[in-house]
Amino acid sequence: MTWKRVATALVLIPVVVGLVLFASTAAVAVATAVITVLALWEYFALGEAIGHRAYRIWTVACGLLLIFAQWRVLQPFAYVSVQVLGLRPYHGSDINRISVLYSPISVFFLFVLGVTVFILWTHRPLVETLPGAGISSSALLLVAFPLSYAPRLHGLPNDGPKLLLFALVITWAGDTTAYFVGRAMGKHPLAPHISPKKTWEGSIGSMVGSLLVAWAFSYWIRIPLGHLVAMAVIGNVVGQMGDLLESAYKRSAGVKDSGALLPGHGGVLDRIDALILCIPVIWYYVVLVNPGTM
Repeated sequence: MTWKRVATALVLIPVVVGLVLFASTAAVAVATAVITVLALWEYFALGEAIGHRAYRIWTVACGLLLIFAQWRVLQPFAYVSVQVLGLRPYHGSDINRISVLYSPISVFFLFVLGVTVFILWTHRPLVETLPGAGISSSALLLVAFPLSYAPRLHGLPNDGPKLLLFALVITWAGDTTAYFVGRAMGKHPLAPHISPKKTWEGSIGSMVGSLLVAWAFSYWIRIPLGHLVAMAVIGNVVGQMGDLLESAYKRSAGVKDSGALLPGHGGVLDRIDALILCIPVIWYYVVLVNPGTM
């Protein structure tokens, strides 16, 4: 199993690093959309394992709209209106209307309207109403929405691509050190009712791995080491929470992996579970604390 994990990582990591560092934010948004669709499809399968059928196509469509909205907010309105659409430059009221139109909140409201239509005018048994609405809503909220922050983080001025790579690497390093430390010396279960193999020793090893990445990045990125350490700590904590959350999904569904697309790792959801919370937290830290990057 270990060699499969290593082989898969050796193939995927250079591709992901190259995309993050050298591709445009639009390309990152497209890649995020692909990953989100795959992750949502695995989440739907977990729901169906316990008899909860989602409104799959509508939920995926709204997930893609969320990613578009998060990317679109990075684009200057005047440039798009004049250069692309051939319209007059936007004025204040126009910008306000377009800001509302492309807001993630508007996507959530559109999703609610769509689910309402499906519930009232499709022929599914009424007993499926709450489960269908529940698994669809949780998929959009717990998977698609957090992942939609990837293009927003990448599109931040100055160090956006490096910050997205930072979120990825602290997660990868944390997962790797947790895996090997846990196997070598793990004795004290972290959350036995959710994931019996995860240990406190592995959790501490995960944190050490993320902190080492913060130290390494301090030589490359224009952010003080103290802020990098803070982001590594917060990102690692929520990343481990995301890992446990996905384990809870699988335990609820009675499956070992969310899928089998990635040899040695399971499914896409298994591989990105920590990133689902880590990426938004890093974005909020940078925007709210402003550690010299904005």
